[in-house]
Amino acid sequence: MNDYIERIQAVYPELLIEDVYPNDIGQNNDVLIINNSLVFRFPKYDKGIVSLIEETKILELIRGTISIPIPCPTYQSFELLEPGKVFTGYERIEGDLFWNEHLVRVDNVDSIKLAKQLVTFLIEIHSISKQKLNRDLELKDRNPYEEMKELFKNIQDKLFPFINEKAQKDIIYSFESFLNNEEHLKTTLIHGDFGASNILWNPKNCEISGVIDFGGTRIGDPAFDFAGILSSYGEDFFNKCIDLYPNGSEIAQRVTFYKSTFALQEALHGLINNDNRAFENGIKEYL
Repeated sequence: MNDYIERIQAVYPELLIEDVYPNDIGQNNDVLIINNSLVFRFPKYDKGIVSLIEETKILELIRGTISIPIPCPTYQSFELLEPGKVFTGYERIEGDLFWNEHLVRVDNVDSIKLAKQLVTFLIEIHSISKQKLNRDLELKDRNPYEEMKELFKNIQDKLFPFINEKAQKDIIYSFESFLNNEEHLKTTLIHGDFGASNILWNPKNCEISGVIDFGGTRIGDPAFDFAGILSSYGEDFFNKCIDLYPNGSEIAQRVTFYKSTFALQEALHGLINNDNRAFENGIKEYL
């Protein structure tokens, strides 16, 4: 952490740092909270540097389009493209992480209000012009089925040695069922990691107060964002959200499949990046 502080002070010597503590939630970034008002993110891996550069450009482009507060990276360091040197920093968004344990304590009226806010955010980000994204950021319009084919191959090659035989058969059946029903999808800009660890709320007025971590933001299947809701908050709340989304019933089946891949993706990330905690957390149900 001291190395990170020295790097920030080298780039922004005028920034007075009085208090610092780490936030250990980030999977791809080390996160520091400075003066209890600023969030600084340092990529842990080379791949994370590329992601942070792209994320910063996306946030600058969509600023003003999203009604819920999102990060505004006013502090940036991309001169030396190596872990420990690259960072972004932004004003901390007020609010607590919105975990499922909080949701289960609110009544149905407030639950619907929260669902409307989350779906409004998704409609806004999914509606951003792909033409503008391609022109200003050169974001690739990825084929979700090709992405899942590649993921399936990596899971088989890298994770199957750790996975029991029954679970292997279940994974094969799930992926083949999805891939054998390929259809033409309308892709959009998606958040890409739209779960409880990236959604903030104000428990006093029971409202969503912000959305953070756009490191997975890309052009993809909008159903992927709803898979984050399903995984984080369960089927009842997911149904409230999908019913509020235009033509939501058309994407619901894909949502269930994407959710089933999340733990495997975490295990794969951990294996590739030597992150034992992520690997063990993702693989534990398949041993």
